[in-house]
Amino acid sequence: MSTQRHLTRRLSQLYAGLALYGASSAMLVGAGLGLEPWGVLHQGLAERTGLTIGVVSIIVGAAVLLLWIPLRQRPGLGTVSNVFVVGLAMDGTLALLPETSALTARIPLLVAGIVLNGVATGLYIAARFGPGPRDGLMTGLHQRTGRSIRLMRTAVEITVVATGFALGGTVGVGTVLYALSIGPLAQLFLRVFAVPAASGSRTVVAGARPEGAILRP
Repeated sequence: MSTQRHLTRRLSQLYAGLALYGASSAMLVGAGLGLEPWGVLHQGLAERTGLTIGVVSIIVGAAVLLLWIPLRQRPGLGTVSNVFVVGLAMDGTLALLPETSALTARIPLLVAGIVLNGVATGLYIAARFGPGPRDGLMTGLHQRTGRSIRLMRTAVEITVVATGFALGGTVGVGTVLYALSIGPLAQLFLRVFAVPAASGSRTVVAGARPEGAILRP
């Protein structure tokens, strides 16, 4: 693969992945059966402030990115793009989703949202333009404290879910299903969307450790 085609594919994967991540998060909101950890916080803050959940996601992402400074993390194109694209895609998708109260529609929407989230995660991480702001927070804490990424991720996400729930965010069966399935799904799609190396470079392969690879926006 030529260098130009290689870069074009990586950029396409990055922005497709981020847009689909925002759309999948909106689907979880629409299902109303429980959100992913950061989604719980975003929804809780949206309830309290009157802002849209997408705008809250952008503000939180920017605030978390500021925490990278003392942690000495370096953002990439994907990091900065993440802050804006996911939130905009979320609000755009929510504007298009019809409201429904029937479980026969909400359950498939939840499942589809989780699967799409796995696809989106594989796409944007495999593009290798830098982690999302929330991912960098976890890896930065890991590097500064010496604690495992798994422990840092668990501690951060428990705090985020508890805070979001206290603010009015939705925690439910979808939250549990997401937590159990996102690792295997994203690891699968990381391999599916691994970008071949440009001519003369080594082949790029997805990481083998789910706890290191499954990094969310």
